[in-house]
Amino acid sequence: MRINVIKAYIFKEFKELLRSKMIFMVYLMPSMILILFGYGIRMEVVGARVIIIDNDKSKLSYELINKFEHSKYFETKVENISEKEALNRIKRAQTDILVIIPSSFEKKVLKKQKSEIGIFIDGAFPIRAMTMQSYATGVILDAANRLAEKYGVQGSFIEIEQRSLFNQAMRDENAIIPGVFGIVLLVAPAILSALLIVREKERGTIFNFYSSPIKKDEFLIAKLTPPFLLHSLNIFILLLISLYLFKVPFRGSFFLYFVASQLYIVISLSIGLLVSIITNRQIVAVVLVIMITIIPGFLYSGMLMPISSMEGESYIEAHLFPVMYYNHILYDVFLIGEGLKSFKTSFYLFILFVYGAALLAIGVFALKKELR
Repeated sequence: MRINVIKAYIFKEFKELLRSKMIFMVYLMPSMILILFGYGIRMEVVGARVIIIDNDKSKLSYELINKFEHSKYFETKVENISEKEALNRIKRAQTDILVIIPSSFEKKVLKKQKSEIGIFIDGAFPIRAMTMQSYATGVILDAANRLAEKYGVQGSFIEIEQRSLFNQAMRDENAIIPGVFGIVLLVAPAILSALLIVREKERGTIFNFYSSPIKKDEFLIAKLTPPFLLHSLNIFILLLISLYLFKVPFRGSFFLYFVASQLYIVISLSIGLLVSIITNRQIVAVVLVIMITIIPGFLYSGMLMPISSMEGESYIEAHLFPVMYYNHILYDVFLIGEGLKSFKTSFYLFILFVYGAALLAIGVFALKKELR
């Protein structure tokens, strides 16, 4: 392996990146995606529109309504309308939740009898609906326990002591930001590396490679080293944005974060390299990379849907893509801090290493030093 030849090619690649202005996109695109997703995606539901029909108009029902009115999660209106009209408002997307307090609410509670409260929720978006349902149920349970304590009612009221681990404040940023890392560092390096060889094909300069004495391994090292070094700096930039802009905690090992991220960049570059080898047009290469990386990145990163809740083919597909393994490590280093003490984390790091080595080997084998 001739080091001087590799250095000359690397210098040429850096000049090409500067001349084409693509070097600025290396840092602009990942940072913009992280910031946009960090501010744009919200799992928490605040200000859900609630209509309450109070058929009891008792002291206890007023206290229950007061709980809804003083919660940041609800914008509460008490209206004297029919149940049919209220349901029609949900159909017309004018309200999100309908709560119906029965006429015998206070009477049954004081007599230690069960009283049913009707809750109707707009379920067009299931995740949002489940979140609103949990909020409404929590408010009612809390109000019921307080009423039981206040009026000395001994009944089957439930007292819930709840504590959230690893993300005690339940901040969306703590869940979203580590998940976005897996998407950003999969898409951006792959797009850049996908343009490396296919650009040479479009310009005809690939014949210099075919006719020169440079070896395949030397050519690939020279091609992949610049994007690898450039995106290695992104590892630090994205981490600083997460820590200082979004205040995401970092409880784990920086060494584990760095090594896993470097392996993940190698995987992403290898995906782009394979696409670059099999395509002849830059636009085709970019579209193919986007299809291969963005769709699995969203579906199988665990950011929006836990992998453990998947079944059948989707569960198998999630384990075929590297984003699941990388994001598991990221959630550990950001929120948990178990590190390599966890067998699962160590095993996933090993899988990333095998994944990267296999893709690089396939790329070296697939690249032919001849005109096909």
